[in-house]
Amino acid sequence: MIGYITLGSNNIQASTEFYDQIFNELGASRIWDTPSFIAWGADKNSPFFAVTSPFNKEPATAGNGVMIAIKAPNPESVGLAHATALKLGAINEGEPGVRPAGFYCAYCRDLDGNKLNFYCAPQE
Repeated sequence: MIGYITLGSNNIQASTEFYDQIFNELGASRIWDTPSFIAWGADKNSPFFAVTSPFNKEPATAGNGVMIAIKAPNPESVGLAHATALKLGAINEGEPGVRPAGFYCAYCRDLDGNKLNFYCAPQE
C-alpha cells in the first residue's frame, strides 16, 4: 500500500503554487508546509503527495518511465485538473479521454518534467 509519494523539485515555490491549484481542484489541501518539503492530502494519516528539495543537494530530475497517477472523483475533475495544470505551465502528454480497461485519464508533465496521470476508475 502506498504511504506517500515525493517528487524532487528545483523550485519549491513554483512547485507549491502549481500543486496548490491542482490539488485544490481535486479536494486535497496542504498537510505539511516547510521551506523544503510541502505535502498535500486528506490528512496526515492518509496517503499524501509531496514535493521536496533533493536531500543530496543535487538537481532534481524526472525519472525515465516514472509516472504518478493522481485519482480524481470523476471525469470532469480529471479534465479540470489537466486544464489547470496546462494553464500553469505543464506540458500536455495526453488529452482527457477513456483509456484501456475503461479508465478516464489525462496526462501531463509538471514544471520539473515529472509525468502525471489524472484518472478516475471505470464506473460499475
